[in-house]
Amino acid sequence: MTEYAGPKFIVVAGGVMSGVGKGLTTASMGRILREYGYRTTAVKIDPYINYDAGTMRPTEHGEVFVTDDGGEIDQDLGNYERFLGIDLPRRNNLTTGQIYHTVIERERRGEYLGHTVQPIPHLTDEVQRRIVEAGEGFDIVLIEIGGTGGDYENELFLFAVKGMERELGEEHFLYVLITYLPIPSHVGEMKTKPTQQAIRLLSQQGIFPDFIICRAETPLDDVRKKKIMVNANVPKEHIISAPDMATIYDIPVRLEEEGLGAKMLAKLGFEPRRQPDWDRWERLLEHSKSPARRLPVAMVGKYVEIGDFQLTDSYISVNQSLLHAGVSRDTGVDITWIDGRDFESGERSVEELLDYGGIIVPGAFGEGGAEGVIAAIRLAREQGVPFLGLCYGMQLAVIEYARHVAGIERATSEEFSDDSDYQVVAIQESQKHALEENRYGASMRLGAYAAVLRKDSRVLEIYERSGRILEDGARIRQLLDTPEESFRIGQIMIDRDKVVLERHRHRYEISPRFVELLEEEGLVFSGHHRRVDGTRLMEFIELPDHPFFIATQAHPEFKSRMDNPAPLFSGFVDAALVHRAERAADVRAAAP
Repeated sequence: MTEYAGPKFIVVAGGVMSGVGKGLTTASMGRILREYGYRTTAVKIDPYINYDAGTMRPTEHGEVFVTDDGGEIDQDLGNYERFLGIDLPRRNNLTTGQIYHTVIERERRGEYLGHTVQPIPHLTDEVQRRIVEAGEGFDIVLIEIGGTGGDYENELFLFAVKGMERELGEEHFLYVLITYLPIPSHVGEMKTKPTQQAIRLLSQQGIFPDFIICRAETPLDDVRKKKIMVNANVPKEHIISAPDMATIYDIPVRLEEEGLGAKMLAKLGFEPRRQPDWDRWERLLEHSKSPARRLPVAMVGKYVEIGDFQLTDSYISVNQSLLHAGVSRDTGVDITWIDGRDFESGERSVEELLDYGGIIVPGAFGEGGAEGVIAAIRLAREQGVPFLGLCYGMQLAVIEYARHVAGIERATSEEFSDDSDYQVVAIQESQKHALEENRYGASMRLGAYAAVLRKDSRVLEIYERSGRILEDGARIRQLLDTPEESFRIGQIMIDRDKVVLERHRHRYEISPRFVELLEEEGLVFSGHHRRVDGTRLMEFIELPDHPFFIATQAHPEFKSRMDNPAPLFSGFVDAALVHRAERAADVRAAAP
């Protein structure tokens, strides 16, 4: 029998209720293990029937995170990337829909040679195959199973990982239960009974947790630890307190205070490869919690109508990118969410935006609120307020410029008006075919695309300062090895062009018909993607004489990290700080 030489697996399950930070805790465990010198990756299993998150509304499931290879993924993968500091492929997100789809397609092709196709072993085999594939080249694989113990839809995945344990050996597996301990207001005491029930439900799948991470409003006391220990047969030192923290980036430090990393490694039979160094992480944490200054920023967009809680979830990567950029400047960024429709209805005056250090327009879809957002962009352009547009934000910025500077008064987007002759933003032909055939899933321009940056542009200066220019010809040739990557890289002059890779998720583009006219009127297209068929797609715009007016068709927020902020967000925060200081000086000078 060949000795198993692959990675070890940490299976993370939830108990009591969802939404208590299972994904963040998983990401934090990954960060801890990497600090000990282990190559660690993470897999998220979503039990829903949807093939992926691409067709879900942001208000339904939160942000749709996009990977370099075009995956439309659960937002937990964004947390994994931000904490682990690596780019994860779409294969690291499994859904029930994907598993059934793959097995049914194989059955239709006759690959099962006439055998009866059943959940066990065919579905479980596919789950195991994907987990093993995602773990290739790593020492440790974290497997987060969505939902909570006892959910019917989880049973397939719990059975699959238990089968892997049986085949590979229990010494290669570690089970973590993340549970919640409520403090009922009428009792005033932290209750362990829901956690005990969660352990019992998990045990019905033959799984007994090695560690229990206890989420709660306050730290877990010794009395509660002993109670869980007695009822769960889990060593007291493996019962970890995880109270609410000031920021999500406090979580790994808090878990390490209880020695979680060394304890997990010992359970897996590993020795630390290096001594963790949290000094820089803790310095950044200090900046996030006690910044030297504060910067108010207006986020003007959509998805506001159901309240701040859902909107914050819809734009989690933008929020985090602003936090990252602020932390690197010892600045706390305070975001005010503004629905564009408030400007249209008169509920708010667009002049209110002059009170902010800068304005951001994030990604969105649809016409609702667009005129209000355009009014905000016009104010930013005319009043010198720093502006950053993301995807939809770039499209509306081009429409605003076309109307009020280039004289195309009826400029619009094909998304808003499909019979206009003035569609400065238009749908790609390939996207038209997808929509005609009702193929909405995975049909947009998705994933990382190469943009060639214009010489002497501000965008180029910002990316060069960040060190994110892809100047390595060998690296580009490596990316060109597959037809799909060749499509994403497009036509570039290797070793000559200044190239950046940013992720995309959109159907509409700046219409090539209007690019020359807009350039003549002073709008600078500072980056483009040249497709393999020669078509140029505009990726960046800027106004050279403006303090900071930049927009991109991409979503740079998907590649931001606390210790490596997205370049455009850093540039925006820098400009907003200067603008805020200058405005304060003007107010002081005007005071009697």
